[in-house]
Amino acid sequence: MARSSGLATKFSRREGADLFLKSMGVKSKKSDKKPGQHGGRPPRLSNYGVQLREKQKTKRIYGVSERQFHNYYLKAASKKGSTGVLLLQFLEARLDNIVYRAGFAVTRAEARQMVSHGAILVDGKKVNVASYQVKAGATISLTEAASLQKRIENALNHFRERSEVSWIETNLQNKSALVKYLPDRGDLPADYNEHLIVELYSK
Repeated sequence: MARSSGLATKFSRREGADLFLKSMGVKSKKSDKKPGQHGGRPPRLSNYGVQLREKQKTKRIYGVSERQFHNYYLKAASKKGSTGVLLLQFLEARLDNIVYRAGFAVTRAEARQMVSHGAILVDGKKVNVASYQVKAGATISLTEAASLQKRIENALNHFRERSEVSWIETNLQNKSALVKYLPDRGDLPADYNEHLIVELYSK
């Protein structure tokens, strides 16, 4: 756990932003530091460097591999519409991300573990693939055993303190969530710069 927490802090510092990789309540003096605070100014990045950092940041936020991320880009680029928005939409539609967004897990890593352990149901059927693409109208719920776990209660308590997303409706009593629709750009964080990722891959 200490190693995982340390890596999360390291990644967040490198990107100069909180990537929400750690459980809430886990604090570290190091996590408040910005890149370059150990002495000297951080190196000035080229356009390519800025684009690469944005890709790395986004990849780490969603916890996907380089190959997975590139495949999402290729899939988005092959479809009609904004490639950057479609890329984010594919990432947001991942089952592990939906479980996190719905409030059943404190981090995406925890959500991924829940999915792989068979704790998540999609429309009543068990799905243990974190990358499973959830469709609009799907209902996400927990197995009976999972719903009784203390960590679920802790996650839902944290969920009550953070902003809900407009496109997922979580029923705290039933411990289920409805994916009302897949997010458009206005439903996603404003600090994502997906156009930089598209520029990087377009070279």
